[in-house]
Amino acid sequence: MHIVITRPVEDSLKIITDLKLSGHMLTHLPVIKVEKLQMKKINFKNYDSVIFTSANAIKFLNIEKFNDNIKCFCVGNFTEGVAKKAGFFNTYSSEGSVASLKELIVRTIESKSEKILYLSSEFISKNLDKDLIQEGYIVERISNYTTLPVREINEKTLSFLRKNPIDAIFIYSSKSAKNLLDLINKYSLLNIVTQCNLMCISEKVSLILKQIKWKKTIIFNPGEEVFFLNKIN
Repeated sequence: MHIVITRPVEDSLKIITDLKLSGHMLTHLPVIKVEKLQMKKINFKNYDSVIFTSANAIKFLNIEKFNDNIKCFCVGNFTEGVAKKAGFFNTYSSEGSVASLKELIVRTIESKSEKILYLSSEFISKNLDKDLIQEGYIVERISNYTTLPVREINEKTLSFLRKNPIDAIFIYSSKSAKNLLDLINKYSLLNIVTQCNLMCISEKVSLILKQIKWKKTIIFNPGEEVFFLNKIN
């Protein structure tokens, strides 16, 4: 199948590799770009645990004092690998979704009095910090990067998309969905995308693209993209 991945390259390396190994044709079409936010230096000695739901949060770390014993919770194996390269060794990895990461944190942290730092994008699709706070945990969320819309598609990619029918497009956030819709309208791609399947991270995200008549809309779990492609047939 011809699959389009819309995440920034930093978040797409593993899934692109997995899909190619499964025999799929890939087009990488990032609809958002990542930029660092200015923020004060973080003293990790003030926290017992840190949460990363993206490798970008690790890439843009601004550390004053580093506690390498801090428990480091990562959304998946790729993010965990980046965390280890940054110096974290007491790491825990979930199965690739925020829901599984929350379960891992709840199972692992013994005392709710521990202080948890959640480093994230300015824009998030799921409020992991609020969910944990509702369960009695002490969580501070700090945004150290943001996402901006990609306004252009290069001619080479456009030509490839028009010549090779798309079977599925993966969308990972509300902002990505909105930016994709803008690009579809700008480049008159409606007749192309209506022949493919929309793979969305949540029902909420899929609603942004509901005005397009997709072949099928499927809600998937991050890290299980290859598995959910089986639902197309």
